[in-house]
Amino acid sequence: MRNYLFTSESVSEGHPDKISDLISDTVVDLMIAKDPFSRVACETLVTTNKIVIAGEYRLDVDKLDLFDEIEEKIRLSVKKIGYEQSGFHWEKLKVENYLHNQSTDIAIGVDQNENKEEGAGDQGLMFGYAINETESFMPAPIYYSHLILKELSEMRHAGKADFLGPDSKSQLSIEYNGYVPIGAKKIVVSTQHEENFSQIELREFIIDVVKKVLPKEWSYNTDDILVNPTGRFVIGGPDGDTGLTGRKIIVDTYGGSSQHGGGAFSGKDPTKVDRSAAYMTRYLAKNVVASKLASKCSIQIAYAIGVSQPLSLYVNTFGTGMVDDKVLEECIRKNVDLSPKGIRDKLKLNNPIYVPTSSYGHFGRKPDEVLRGSFTWEKTDLIEMFKKEL
Repeated sequence: MRNYLFTSESVSEGHPDKISDLISDTVVDLMIAKDPFSRVACETLVTTNKIVIAGEYRLDVDKLDLFDEIEEKIRLSVKKIGYEQSGFHWEKLKVENYLHNQSTDIAIGVDQNENKEEGAGDQGLMFGYAINETESFMPAPIYYSHLILKELSEMRHAGKADFLGPDSKSQLSIEYNGYVPIGAKKIVVSTQHEENFSQIELREFIIDVVKKVLPKEWSYNTDDILVNPTGRFVIGGPDGDTGLTGRKIIVDTYGGSSQHGGGAFSGKDPTKVDRSAAYMTRYLAKNVVASKLASKCSIQIAYAIGVSQPLSLYVNTFGTGMVDDKVLEECIRKNVDLSPKGIRDKLKLNNPIYVPTSSYGHFGRKPDEVLRGSFTWEKTDLIEMFKKEL
């Protein structure tokens, strides 16, 4: 029980790595919309006026028509972000497509048949985490880092901050008193802006946004808010830095507050347990904390390629649990189907729901029933089950 600082960062949808994640998930959604059981693993690279996609897919459609549609969707996605800059423009950029058919060796291990259940799409270990620091059961540093950039994005798209560019980053160093976040010691916001826009005016604007987003009871000093520390951020996005799919996995999850299995999410269909099992472990951990069985909870699960049932399940409530962690493990195994198919069915993952996950985190969002069940893993509908069992 001591005072300490913990830091997390976020990046906007206009950051080069997040553009890559968006494009990869655009491909996933396109293929799942055509066939809910299609397979896809898409990686994206973005640089000055060029986008390169590569990977594997399985979908019974004409390749030429599919590739034309993919390129159209990619350009529209870039346009929606707001990129109409000389170094990265949705109309002028070149798209190179190197997607190819999925390996039959992988398909054999995953496909269900009369002799075996559907197996996991790859080996790997995944972690889910929840803590009662915020209303979303997310760690405060990553939660508020996301909120600052989301506010900037919404204002830019609404025409209330047309001097901002799409590329931005935030970083919060949060002060804790024991386990309670009480304020922010350092706040860093770097955002792309128009040529010759006053850095003094930009700083004042960012300070107002920070004040709007952070809890009113938190203590922080405006002198500790750093805005564009280099003094200039005009050249941004892929014109300023190369982007790759899966390079912001800590931003995507818990901001470093929890362990990470190492696998990225974007660009992967839900047979890939890197994605689907990470969603399931978050779902389970959040429901444990929402049930008040613990104030924080981490859950690890591991799979082998082609094998249906997980190799291991590990629950850790860090000494905050109302019941023994082993009891929680047994309760989860008894009541929740942790096979890849069971996860997909429970969380309704065979739907084109992945584009919204590509920026501002895969966790801590509100479930959206309108968008065909997006963020179902953020529901807290296991509370009654936990209460009944435990």
